[in-house]
Amino acid sequence: MAPRKDILRLVIARFISRAGSEAAFFIGVWGKAAYVLDATAYELAILMFCLSIASILGSAVAGVLIDRYGPRKVLVFAEAGFVVAAMAMIFADTLPLLVLVASTWGFLGAPVGTSAASFAPHLVTEESQLAKVNSWIEGGASLAFAVGPALGALLARFAHVNWIFVLDAITSLVAALLVWRISTQPPVREDLHKTHALTEMREGLKAAYGLRPIRYYLLMGSLVWLAFGAFGALEPLFFRDAVGTGIETIGWMNSLFGIGFITGAWLLPRLPKQILSAKGLASLGTLVGLGAILYVAWTDLRIIAVGAFVWALIVGILEPLLRTLMHRDSPRALVGRIIGTSEVHRRAGELLPLAVAPALAGAIGVQQTLIGFAVLASIIAAGSFGEARAIDREARLRGAVPVPETIRMAEEPISPNP
Repeated sequence: MAPRKDILRLVIARFISRAGSEAAFFIGVWGKAAYVLDATAYELAILMFCLSIASILGSAVAGVLIDRYGPRKVLVFAEAGFVVAAMAMIFADTLPLLVLVASTWGFLGAPVGTSAASFAPHLVTEESQLAKVNSWIEGGASLAFAVGPALGALLARFAHVNWIFVLDAITSLVAALLVWRISTQPPVREDLHKTHALTEMREGLKAAYGLRPIRYYLLMGSLVWLAFGAFGALEPLFFRDAVGTGIETIGWMNSLFGIGFITGAWLLPRLPKQILSAKGLASLGTLVGLGAILYVAWTDLRIIAVGAFVWALIVGILEPLLRTLMHRDSPRALVGRIIGTSEVHRRAGELLPLAVAPALAGAIGVQQTLIGFAVLASIIAAGSFGEARAIDREARLRGAVPVPETIRMAEEPISPNP
């Protein structure tokens, strides 16, 4: 395993970077669009559509670059570019300009997440260590999800929403400096100068869809974001119109999400070993939809807060498990491209609801539309149990290293976790 100081640097960098970006997204982008620029459901859908398309492109490019040059270099240069994009958001004072700048922000931000998600195999020497390192990395990211929106809410309340983008730029710069000091071995690629980038991208896609377990993990990850996709266009309106609260409520509720993520990831290695499988992934996918229903089924803020925590706790268990299973079953030389494909799938999962969510919200209401998408996600996940059982049987036959159920992250000084 890599020196602990390098893992610690990565975890801290991930926390700092994501804290800034979560504040910038939930309060800066969402909040500015809904509360400052008075966006409608259709306008929010357009914003999220463009942001998702830009993120898809960024993730696809990042996957190839990671397999060529390693996650460290890609993460550092992506963070540096992200500084410029974050500062440009200050000047987005119309909705079309906000859409344009946010798309650039998303394109540069996607490689940051893709690189961080690809780091673990470059830091460990044994498959059995993947879950532990993934938990630490995701722990930093999830703690940031708790802290970032709260910081954004405070800045919006006591300063101005544009100061959130200054925070985002500063956190990205600090993260880049931290990651630059991490020592990793660059990928060994004899074909580095013999293959075209588009050819490499096709190889990654072929592996992602050709390997049965990876294909299943990709689809399950997309399913989680299918539920989130409708929220991308409608959640700010849920708080603005259905609940009747101010912009800072989005920050506080999403901070509760972060706490739920941390708790869920901390619980993962303490759960029965049956959860640590494709079948467990299907079970958690089913529960994700039910958690989303709890979050939006009532307009009482106390119940919404409980729903936010429960929903996030389920996702907090699912995310590091999904990432670890994907790392375990991916060919090492293709990890970056497969993770990049995974990020593309997530964004595509967000896009699908955007096509119909605003129209449904206009016809049956924002709250009812959100509940409907959550129910749909649960039904699809529940229908995948047969495939999950088959994947688990194949894993046992080929002798795949199981996700260790004996990890106790609380014994590690680095971890808070999700």
